[in-house]
Order: sequence, then structure tokens, then C-alpha cells
Amino acid sequence: MTATVNRVTLNLRALVGRSYPRIIGANREPSWVFFETILPLLGIAAYVFIYHGFFVDAIKSDDAVLRTAALERLNALVGFVVLGGTMIAFWLNVLWSMASQLYWEKEVGNLQLYMMAPMSRMALLGGMAVGGVFMTGTRAIVTLAVGIYFFGVVLVVSNPLLILAVFFVTLVALYGMGMMFASLYLLYGREAWHLSALMEEPIFLVSGFYFPVKALGQTIAVGAAIIPATLGLDALRQLLFPPSSLGGLWVADPVTELLVLVVLAVVFLILARLSLAYLERLAKREGRLTSRHQ
Repeated sequence: MTATVNRVTLNLRALVGRSYPRIIGANREPSWVFFETILPLLGIAAYVFIYHGFFVDAIKSDDAVLRTAALERLNALVGFVVLGGTMIAFWLNVLWSMASQLYWEKEVGNLQLYMMAPMSRMALLGGMAVGGVFMTGTRAIVTLAVGIYFFGVVLVVSNPLLILAVFFVTLVALYGMGMMFASLYLLYGREAWHLSALMEEPIFLVSGFYFPVKALGQTIAVGAAIIPATLGLDALRQLLFPPSSLGGLWVADPVTELLVLVVLAVVFLILARLSLAYLERLAKREGRLTSRHQ
């Protein structure tokens, strides 16, 4: 019993210690906070102006019904962009500060220390995830608040508990994917950089960060659901905007999407554990942490 308690305490201390640099250290440089909270608004603003251009004639129309419908749809589209721009911060954090992290640690010489330390490697990745959620979350909240204020987005919060459940389960699934990728990136070495760069922009498109993903077609929308951000954004948009605002361009209802996200979170965490276990066996058996062609 004492040994179990000591091991749990050790892993909790490792989790806190690994999350510390991202919670405290990342806020010690004020310029980073500015660049990571204000500059993303420029990309959001570009899409907002594009959507405004689509509806400018309808908004100026003398037909009150047409003008009201156009304003409602424009509000929804602008809100989609603001939410998507906020979620992009989490996706980039998963790609560059989770998936590539063990590879970076190997390059600077810290990975050996992590592998020799008597702690669970899941505690190490868990600390990275917790710190990443906090660091990115504070910046995302500022981006979301400023975006809503400047672009005049009107939200309809009808089920706050379901909104919170969808948001946090999405983050768990997203960072579970990042934990899984961390092992795979380390296994395949420098190719991690190319894979991260390759996945960045295409995921922006197929996950519907700036528009309803179902606009790409039901088949693509279902395929993109493997990325937790896709279903998370789709559910949040349904819960924060009137379903009638875009004529039913939704993948599924929010409860169904929440259940799928729970399954994805469990699957990614299990795969992360299995991939870490494989790396540990590889290190013990062959004395390496990369594939043979490295």
C-alpha cells in the first residue's frame, strides 16, 4: 500500500514538474503573450471580412426579412470563424508542443534523463498536456473574448453544462492524440518536422475551422471526425448558435458528437500508452528509440 502511494505521489510530482514550464515559464516573456493572443485575430479578421463581403448587398436591402436572415447567418459565420480561430491555438499546441516534444527533448539531450527517471512516461506526457491546456487556454480565452467584442458576435448559450462537457472532452481527445503522436514522432525521428508541417494546413481545411465542415460533403465530414477538433467545433457551434442559422449544416447532434468524442479520447489515450510501452521495450531490447532507418 505504501509503495503504491509513493508511486502515485512520484507520478503526480512529475506531472506538476513537467507542466510548470508551460504554466509559469511560458508567461515570463510578455512579447510571447502578445503574439499568441493578438496576432491570431488577423487571420480571423480576414475571414470575417470575406463573409461580410458575401452579405453586404443583403444587409443593405430594403427587405426587412431578407436583411434579418442575412444578419443572422452572418453572425453565425463570423462566430464560426472566431470559435475556429480559438481552437486552432489548441491544434497548433498539440502539433508543435505535444507531438514533437519528445523528439525535441531527444535533440537537446533531455530525453535520456526522462527515460531513466523512475516515473511513468504517461505522467510526463500528462504534465505536458496539462501545462499546454493552461498555457493555450489563457491565450485562447483572450482571443475569443476580443474576437466576440470586436466583431459583434452574439452567442446563444442554451445548455452551458453540455457546452463545458463538449469543450473539455474535446481537449482530452485532442491532447490524447498529441500524446500518441509524441511516441510516433520520436520513433520516426526528423520526419516529425515534415509530418507536422504537412498536417497543419490540411487539418485547418478538412476540420472546418473557418466554416461548417459538412459544407465539404458528408463523406469528408465523417472522415475528418477522426480529428477531435472537427466534432468538438461542430457541437459547440450548434450549442452556441441557432441550428436554423445555416440550414442544418451539421454532422450530427451535439450529444452524439459528445459520445463519439468520449470514445476518441479513450482510444487515443490507450494508443498513447501502448506506443509509449513499445518505445520502452525497444529501448530496453535494442538500445534505441527510433526506427531502424534513422
